[in-house]
Amino acid sequence: MPYDPSDFPPFAVTVDLVVLTVRRHALCALTVRRGEEPHRGEWALPGGFVRTDEDLASAAARELAEETGLRTQDSGSHAAAHLEQLATYGDPGRDPRMRVVSVAHLVLAPDLPAPTPGGDAGGAEWTPVGRLMGGAAEERLAFDHARILADGVERARSKIEYSSLAAAFCPPEFTVGELRRVYEAVWGVSLDPRNFHRKVTGTPGFLVPVGGTTTRQGGRPAQLFRAGGATVLNPPMLRPEV
Repeated sequence: MPYDPSDFPPFAVTVDLVVLTVRRHALCALTVRRGEEPHRGEWALPGGFVRTDEDLASAAARELAEETGLRTQDSGSHAAAHLEQLATYGDPGRDPRMRVVSVAHLVLAPDLPAPTPGGDAGGAEWTPVGRLMGGAAEERLAFDHARILADGVERARSKIEYSSLAAAFCPPEFTVGELRRVYEAVWGVSLDPRNFHRKVTGTPGFLVPVGGTTTRQGGRPAQLFRAGGATVLNPPMLRPEV
């Protein structure tokens, strides 16, 4: 049977961003207040339509910068953010304007500055994921963004079990205590400091000493490390059951 383009109505492709960071020992997601309909005035994940002349990764980076002033690459005291595709969402009724397929991306970065809203965003802020995923009416997200956020959080929680991705939440040089607090914030649990120190320092290629110490966390000087070359943790750092 010959292909007839009229049998397939037009649809749009968007990118939605689950941007996660650790602020004040809590896992936080970036949210923007929508400045246009639909769902004007409601909170949502940052994102927007993909232009005809750009690929998906470029669209994700552009939307992040336009709506919040943040970038996936940052110079100075911050390490480069981690960006990866998360999943594709294509329910026919997910957007009242037209058929819209969204390719969601996950962004992980160290403690990021306060976002600056721009583009069509009426506001931008970091919100603890516990509030966004707790079901409170005032924290509900527009469209199907609650589902996308939950998928992004679970991806982050599972990946730091078997990869070195937790270091993406840390500055270029960090202490074992700072890394432990990342695991605690992402998993929402408390970890035994001594057991954690033994595991991460005993995993080949996970951490590399940089030859210095810091007292920025208070107390006695703590040894500084950077992320090693290992991308897979063996044995994995399994999260405790809660």
